Amino acid sequence: MSTLLKHARDGKITKDMEIVAQKEQVDVEFIRKGIAQGRIIIPKSNQRITDPIGIGEGLLVKINANIGSSKKVCNIQGELEKAKIAVKYGADTVMDLSTGVTEEDVKQIRRKILEEVKVPIGTVPIYQSALRSLERKGAIINFDEDDLFGVVEEQAKEGVDFFTIHVGVTKSIVDYLKDHPRTMGVVSRGGTFLAAWILENGLENPFNKNYDYLLELAKEFDFTLSLGDGMRPGCIFDSTDYAQIQELIEISKLVKRAWQKNVQVMVEGPGHIPANEIERNIKIMKSLCEGAPFYVLGPLVTDIAPGYDHLVSAIGGVMAGLAGADYLCYVTPSEHLALPNKEEVKQGVIASKIAAHAVNIAKYGKRASNWDYKMDIARKNLDWDEMINQSIDPELSRKVHYRNGNIEDDVCSMCGEFCAIKILKDALDKNKSKTLL
Repeated sequence: MSTLLKHARDGKITKDMEIVAQKEQVDVEFIRKGIAQGRIIIPKSNQRITDPIGIGEGLLVKINANIGSSKKVCNIQGELEKAKIAVKYGADTVMDLSTGVTEEDVKQIRRKILEEVKVPIGTVPIYQSALRSLERKGAIINFDEDDLFGVVEEQAKEGVDFFTIHVGVTKSIVDYLKDHPRTMGVVSRGGTFLAAWILENGLENPFNKNYDYLLELAKEFDFTLSLGDGMRPGCIFDSTDYAQIQELIEISKLVKRAWQKNVQVMVEGPGHIPANEIERNIKIMKSLCEGAPFYVLGPLVTDIAPGYDHLVSAIGGVMAGLAGADYLCYVTPSEHLALPNKEEVKQGVIASKIAAHAVNIAKYGKRASNWDYKMDIARKNLDWDEMINQSIDPELSRKVHYRNGNIEDDVCSMCGEFCAIKILKDALDKNKSKTLL
């Protein structure tokens, strides 16, 4: 069975390409060429029907929302509701990062999301491998190669559309960190599992060693590889250091090997980065990886804002998007503090959506700004119902507007009769009446 990338290289236009072209308001040949060059992806398994989206060069910036249980908090129905809330408020994709309480819990959450949420779904399969190892072998890092690849195949058969796999975490980088410790060490869970396994066994990362087999699985199920940044900086003082850049160099080689096998691939990026280093990071990645789509967590431009990290991430997201990042992973207010609840998922999605939308307006003008135009016309006309309907969170807008008794008024409680729009409108109407007389 041919992959989407193979179809694009053969000059074949698929239905998914046509749908993405229509959404993006571009010619379908632009989509086909972008996929053929590896600069655009449509993450979509051949095992599942989803609403396809495009990610990459020349396309609107997309956002991802992470949900998933933990060993301390596990509510299967609650995680499904989070996924649905994320999509409601604008998430283009959802990743299930569940880690507990049991492996069976993880499977149930993933399967329910795959069944009921129709956007592309991603996972980090090593989480399930680690949980299985804990239950069956007594420790998280007691997994072996069969455990790792067995879980990838299991999830691929269920229809997962893209996988984050930390293939670039190599023994040489881990050995380097032993003698050159970072301020925050390794903060990626998947990256840490593999780094700890490498230290325990003295062997190469199984995903890296057996990368060709991983590519064969990707070809069979046509899932997209998201090459995870296991060495992403966990604080601004580790940004753009040896481990991060060395992993990116390794990933750049793996990107090209994926393309050779007709496998769609994107690259994940940091992380915690000072604002002045964001553009440099994006340019390095895009150069090394020859324009492959770039997926960034945040980035977070300061480390001091627990409870407000969705705002920190939105600031970094705008800067990254303007510099060329294609895909933003949201951050919730509970980042670094706790598992997010449903309200925090909503806030994280909205903050990331605003960041992506701001980038899209700046980069693509009318392709992205029609929503703003509708809002502006409603504001000009003091049409509160339409303003509320056009807002990114209509429920909140309605609640705030009407909380001070604005039900009958055509102005809000901020300016009241001093409303600039109303004053000018009344003056223009009065002048128009005089002219008619």
